[in-house]
Amino acid sequence: CALAHAACRTDHAVRYFRVPRLIEDLARAGAEARKSALFRALAKVDLIVLDDFALTPLSDANRRDLLEIVDDRYDKGSLLITSQVPVAQWHDIIGDPTLGDAILDRVVHNAHRIELKGESLRRHTNERKFA
Repeated sequence: CALAHAACRTDHAVRYFRVPRLIEDLARAGAEARKSALFRALAKVDLIVLDDFALTPLSDANRRDLLEIVDDRYDKGSLLITSQVPVAQWHDIIGDPTLGDAILDRVVHNAHRIELKGESLRRHTNERKFA
């Protein structure tokens, strides 16, 4: 979130999504025949943050939608992905080998990877709230 806030402070357009909610938004947009408009709007954003990636396996429609988003970002915009799941397991969670290769190739190609270690900051925040 700090990186997204910094981008906003420097006048970059940012959209934040928890992946489960993004999947719901895409399904709703598909049902309302406005999914392509949502993809076009997302393509114009400077930075998209995908939080809680790879918590659950993706359906075929989810994989294809994710590929559209990632492909639109490739060399044109920034994508920040956070996950509790190690990157080595993302391919398995994506599910389809071909789409997994396509998605991860676009994500990993120009990526800067930061792996955090240690206790959750939420744990310390909650301890302060209840102390």
